[in-house]
Amino acid sequence: MNVLAVGTGGFIGAILRYSVGRVISTPSGFPFGTLVINLLGCLFLAWFFTITAKRLNINANLKLAIGTGFTGAFTTFSTFSVETLNLLRSNQILIALVYVLVSILGGITLALLGAKLASINVQGERQPKGETK
Repeated sequence: MNVLAVGTGGFIGAILRYSVGRVISTPSGFPFGTLVINLLGCLFLAWFFTITAKRLNINANLKLAIGTGFTGAFTTFSTFSVETLNLLRSNQILIALVYVLVSILGGITLALLGAKLASINVQGERQPKGETK
């Protein structure tokens, strides 16, 4: 059942990644599509794992399908690496450096934001109605 959950999530994530990548153009050689996909994946995965860690009643197969399957197939470290290598090979050193820095720093920042958004959401659900912080 675990393999089916991961495969189903991965199928959907891969199709969405392909679709988003086709919609987002690559201006002047900068791999904007992959950057957007990976940054969205960082935000989503941190949000999702924070939410599911706080809610113990999430089905394990659903967590595998969404966290490992969907998000794993949606994001792409290998494409990021190859695109960086291609930029370096074509002597676009500055673009490669910007791509790497924005990917890493942006990914960490959006993961922090995703975790924070999930924590706010969980705290809001636990707070009795009419009560303020």
